[in-house]
This record gives sequence, C-alpha cells and structure tokens, in this order.
Amino acid sequence: MNGVFVTGSNTEVGKTTVSVEIIKQLRKKRKVVVRKPVETDCELVDGSYFPKDAVKLNEACGSVESLSQVCPYCFELEASPEEASLDAGKSLGLEDLVYACNDGVGESFVFVEGAGGFYSPIADKALNSDLAVQLELPVIIIVKDELGAISQALLTIDAVLSKKLKIAFVVLNELRENTLSNLEALRSYTDVPVLKFSIKNSELFYLEVEKLI
Repeated sequence: MNGVFVTGSNTEVGKTTVSVEIIKQLRKKRKVVVRKPVETDCELVDGSYFPKDAVKLNEACGSVESLSQVCPYCFELEASPEEASLDAGKSLGLEDLVYACNDGVGESFVFVEGAGGFYSPIADKALNSDLAVQLELPVIIIVKDELGAISQALLTIDAVLSKKLKIAFVVLNELRENTLSNLEALRSYTDVPVLKFSIKNSELFYLEVEKLI
C-alpha cells in the first residue's frame, strides 16, 4: 500500500482541517483515495449515520467512492471508537479497520485518517498505534500550535518512532493566531520535518508538503 497515516498529538487538534489541505495538494499529481475507517459523534440523517469528517476528506480528493467505502463504521456516541462501538452493541476489531483501509484502494495513494491521538483507542483492545503498525504507512502528526505543543509533539514523535514507523512530517496547526515560536523551537529538538499551517501561510505550507510527499 502506498500512502500516509494521519494521527494527532491529541483529540481536537484540527486533523481533518489540515488533512483536507494536504489532500488538495497531493491530488494535483496523483490519484488519491481516503479512508476514515471509523468515525464517532455521527448525526442520524435519513436513517443513516453521517460521518462529517469523512465527507470533508472525500470531497477534498474529488472521489466518487461511496461514503460506506470511505468510512464503513459510523457511530452516534461522542466517544472513542472502542467505546462508541460497544455502546452501539457492535464488536469492532482491529482486523475490521485494516480491511477497510485496504479494501478497493488498488494502486491509488491512500490517505488514512485515524481517530484522536496516536495512543487513543480505535477498536476493541486496539489503539491508533496498532492500526498504524498494521498498515506500515509513513505517519503525519498533527499538533495544535499552543503553549505545551513542543512537549506534545516530542512525545508523539517518540511514540511513533518506538513502533518502528517512518514519520513523513509534523504539522503545527495554528487554530488561533499567536506569537509563539513553537516552529523554530521544535525544529531545534528533532530531525523530523516540522511544518506550520495557518490560513496566512497556506501557500508556503503547500510548497513544503509537495517537497516531502
């Protein structure tokens, strides 16, 4: 499989927002398909649960794939996929997610987005890290650009490297404008490529992504 696995240093770091921007750049030179194998906090619409993040990712890559292909496991409860699936009376195994990520991708570049942070539960007795190991894809780490971001980033970098996985790059996501110098500081502590995304620097971000993937 050719592609990347996207994870966060925590929940609510803006993974999907940054992922959409990365996908837009990737699809300029290759065919991209997305897999968000499981999503929680889904609203019931016309009898089916609506995975809003998966929809955004699928639209970004211009795919004609069905949502059930992109995100086959959708749950209503706002919780980890492990807890949400149990609440819905379904046993969700790691093997189910691995299959979902590989099913129908062919020779396309596969953009896989996990759920929450690298060590967040994603299936029954399984973490995002377990899925990443099974897929063996380079990892993109999204970190909220805030006070404490350096520690969060370095901890996640160490966690990913401990699983013998390659890190494509780290993205500091500036959700709110700030005067922090996290980008320069983090680059001084790691050899992993570190980028910054904000509305103001989107063009520079696109150029840097193009060089790294």
